[in-house]
Amino acid sequence: FPETVLSGYFLEGGVRDVARTRENLFRDLLDQYRKHVRSDRPMDVVLGFYELYRGNYHNAGLYATLTPLEGCSLQPCVRHVHHKFFLPTYGVFDEKRFVSRGRTIQSFDTRFCRAAVLICEDVWHSITATLAALDGAQVIYVLSASPGRDFVGEDLGNLARWKRILPEIAAEHNVWVVYSGLVGFEGGKGFTGSSCVVDPWGKVRVMGSVLGEEIITAPLDLDEIAVARAASPMLANLNSALPDVAIALDALAKRPHWNRSEAFLADDIAGPMPEPDMRQEL
Repeated sequence: FPETVLSGYFLEGGVRDVARTRENLFRDLLDQYRKHVRSDRPMDVVLGFYELYRGNYHNAGLYATLTPLEGCSLQPCVRHVHHKFFLPTYGVFDEKRFVSRGRTIQSFDTRFCRAAVLICEDVWHSITATLAALDGAQVIYVLSASPGRDFVGEDLGNLARWKRILPEIAAEHNVWVVYSGLVGFEGGKGFTGSSCVVDPWGKVRVMGSVLGEEIITAPLDLDEIAVARAASPMLANLNSALPDVAIALDALAKRPHWNRSEAFLADDIAGPMPEPDMRQEL
C-alpha cells in the first residue's frame, strides 16, 4: 500500500494527531486480518504511515507478516520499519518541518526473500536503491504519494520521471521493484497512482490506473534475478569495487558542508581561500 495510506499525505501539523506506534498499528492490522480473512494462510503486507517513534515523528513504511488464529505455525511479526531518508521540502512539499528523517537504509529478510522498503523521494536519489541491493535486497518496495505536476508531452512530469526511475533501478541492480502510488485528491492536489511491478530486466510487467484505486497482481519469479545478473553483472562489478567506493564516499563525507563544491575547487587549484578583509566589509 502507498505512502501515508492510512491518513493522507498533506497533513502538516496534523501529523501529530494521526501518528501511531508500530506496535499499535501492527495489533490493529492483525485484528482486522483475523476478523475479515477466512484463510489458514499467512499474508505479508507493506504500507505507509506516520509513525511516532522514540519521541519523533516519521514518514514510515512497515513490512509485517499477519497470520490466522488457527492452522498456521508461523508467528505474526513486524519484520521491518523504514523511515523516509530524503524529505522533500520544496515546491508543494514541506516534510522537514513536520517529520524527522530516517538515518539508515537497510534490507531485511522476509518469508520469501531479502527485501527493502523505500519511500517516494528516497528513490529519486539513485544511491538508496544501490545501498539496498548491496545489502542483499531482491525485491525493493517503493511507497509513494506523488502529486501530479508539470507536463512532459502526454505525461505528467512526475509520472514521466517515475517511468524512467523505476525501470532503471530494476535493470541496474537486477531486482524486482514493486511500486505503490497513492491516488485521490487532497486540498486540490491530485495523486497519480500508477502502481506497477518491474522485473529484474527493467520491464514493467503490470501497471495500475492513474486516477482510481485498483488492485494489481503479478507473480515475482526470484529465479529471474540470477539470470539477469549473469547477463548484466553490474551489481557484481560494484561489489568488487566497493572498498574503493567506500573510501571515496568517506572522504566526501568528511569535507566541510559549507559551499562545498566552490570551496574545494578553489582549494585544489589555488590553495586555501583567503580570509575576508573585515575592514573592507565595513
